[in-house]
Amino acid sequence: MRYLYLSFLVIFSISIHGQSHDTLVNVGDYKMYYNIMKGEGIPILFEAGGGDHSHVWNNILEKIHNVTGTTLITYDRSGFGQSELNPNLKNDSDFGIENGIKELETGLSKLGYDTDIILVSHSYGGLYNLLYARKHPEKVKSIVLIDATPSDFWNEELLTMRDANMDISTIEKPSGDYYLNANFNETMRYVRNFRFPRNIPILNIFPENYFPGFPEILSSRWRELHQELGNNNNNVINIIAKGSGHAVFEDNPALIINSVIKAYSKTLDERQQNELLQKTLDNAIELSIEAKIKNRSEQDLNALGYSFLGNEELDMALEVFRLTTILFPDSFNAYDSYGEALLKSNQKAEAIKMYEKSIELNPNNENGKKVLQRIKQE
Repeated sequence: MRYLYLSFLVIFSISIHGQSHDTLVNVGDYKMYYNIMKGEGIPILFEAGGGDHSHVWNNILEKIHNVTGTTLITYDRSGFGQSELNPNLKNDSDFGIENGIKELETGLSKLGYDTDIILVSHSYGGLYNLLYARKHPEKVKSIVLIDATPSDFWNEELLTMRDANMDISTIEKPSGDYYLNANFNETMRYVRNFRFPRNIPILNIFPENYFPGFPEILSSRWRELHQELGNNNNNVINIIAKGSGHAVFEDNPALIINSVIKAYSKTLDERQQNELLQKTLDNAIELSIEAKIKNRSEQDLNALGYSFLGNEELDMALEVFRLTTILFPDSFNAYDSYGEALLKSNQKAEAIKMYEKSIELNPNNENGKKVLQRIKQE
């Protein structure tokens, strides 16, 4: 299993601005709200958490669109935000998650986005990604899960505990929130033991911090199930969002932006990947300087560089470490890291220069001295 321990990834983008388009889609005597940021390429669908509306994604969409240039889709599930409820359904159980998947399929079909797609979800929305991917494994090209609800989390003991602390009679009916809670237990029993198709690459992002005030037994179970998803599936990469809480896209938007861009890039051919790389690197310096103002970017860039290095993406690692030396010319660690990457890419002469500079800035850099001595003797 591979882990990426990241606190903040620098945002790469270009200066164009995507045009979003609000639309109400008739899905059968009622309308659902979709927001489309049109582009070219495999579209990316964003699925909000339980009780949330599509607007939770607004802070990150333009930056993702600026780099990828692809179509981004957000929407409100029926009964939430600007989406209406199906007037033809009479029983509470009719509004379950299977109906939600049917509504999503209808909406995407009417909009013309019912072929290849990339899925992104938060929390309860991860169950929508799970069910959609199981129904359409040939269409889903990649998934980014953001602290998504593990399908096995809500066992019978926890559902009993939830029932003892949840009174749905206090929730307005009819509403999406009411029907979500009325069907909650059956939804969790329905998805229990479901697994994502193994042919779909998944980035599974979850934080080191969990819900304040929750019993540790719940937090531990949630965390363990996320860890097991990466442990037990070769198609899953776990990313621990250090310093974040449940809403990682709010606590660390750059991590989510770059993770979605990375997932999208893997669906491109080599030429397209090179073009995307150029777009991201074009603005790396400007946006890193912005991050520097917040006194975070040296550590953050270093973490980003090592994530590329760990994934054998040497060109990306070299660009990030080189950038760090430009932005932080007095940092011995910046030159030390750049030297390590140069050495790994067999650029020995340049690596020696970086290690020498690092030791000049910090004569106590004993590790740098050892590495420099070794490579000079080789």
